[in-house]
Amino acid sequence: MPRSSRPLVISAPHPRSIDLIFSPERRADLFDRYELVEVEPDAVAGLAPNLLNRARYVLGQPPLGLETLRQMPQLKSILNVESNLIDNMPYDYLFERGIHVLTTGAVFAEPVAELGLAMALDLARNVTDADLDFRNGREKWGYEGNTSARLISGAQIGIVGFGDLGRALARLLQGFRAQISAHDPWLPPSMLAEQGVQPADLDTLLGQSDFLFVVAAVTRENQGFLGADAFARMKKGAAFILLSRAEVVDFDALMQAVSQNRICAASDVFPEEPLPANHPVRSLKGFIRSAHRAGALTSAFQKMGEMVLEDMALMDQGLPPMRCKRAERETVSRMRSRPVTQN
Repeated sequence: MPRSSRPLVISAPHPRSIDLIFSPERRADLFDRYELVEVEPDAVAGLAPNLLNRARYVLGQPPLGLETLRQMPQLKSILNVESNLIDNMPYDYLFERGIHVLTTGAVFAEPVAELGLAMALDLARNVTDADLDFRNGREKWGYEGNTSARLISGAQIGIVGFGDLGRALARLLQGFRAQISAHDPWLPPSMLAEQGVQPADLDTLLGQSDFLFVVAAVTRENQGFLGADAFARMKKGAAFILLSRAEVVDFDALMQAVSQNRICAASDVFPEEPLPANHPVRSLKGFIRSAHRAGALTSAFQKMGEMVLEDMALMDQGLPPMRCKRAERETVSRMRSRPVTQN
């Protein structure tokens, strides 16, 4: 296809990159079907007017002001290649124009759920500490090494938040014949029940769960909503597994609850990333740490590229996107996630 006749894509996916998101085969498809202008996110607004005028898609989530968007009459979609929706563009204007804001965050659901299950198993059976003890000649054999061990099978499990990640977790955990309950104020109870989980309020989850998975997105209403009172209501010895964003938790209160042996915990996310070398959570016993790596797999990143290409092909035909998740008018302005800085 001649260069001038191909739809124009402004590519600004930092910290992602074209080579990370697209397999070699899909990358070749992308450059065959589209003309790409690759630019840093902060430079999009400064692109030449003729490029902005021709742009059909924006790949990434660069800051886009009203003046810039008004110069983009052919824009069909902004394809966010994170799992976050950032408050850096006038969403009301985008909705009024019928411009789709799409996210590929669903690609992370299964890999994050699997690591969350691994963390829960580790906390239940003391895998990491037992291994470290063995390496240092302090191992405890047989029952002596299992005095605090327990099973996930048949346990009471709570899930806070029931989007793509919550549903992926529930599918994995159902194999353990566990009693799974979930709380999500943005979903009607019938939708939870249809997924095979028991709808529950937050207090019920806190009080009954042996394992509590937190996978809720950060919104303007729920920042720090799990604090000292919440941890005090949990069962003594319960496991708290944080997989979404640290901002939903009072992290100091979480560390205190663990240090007092009220609960044990695991987290893939932290208030600062990278975490300072002297942060007290690094040496906290009863706390499993993972460096925001749960979803960062080649397979997940490349699935992003497949979803993007499939949805752009649909929109090229005047059809709605089907693979990526669309931002909703009623909720997008309530999101408070930080942009990712590392892949």
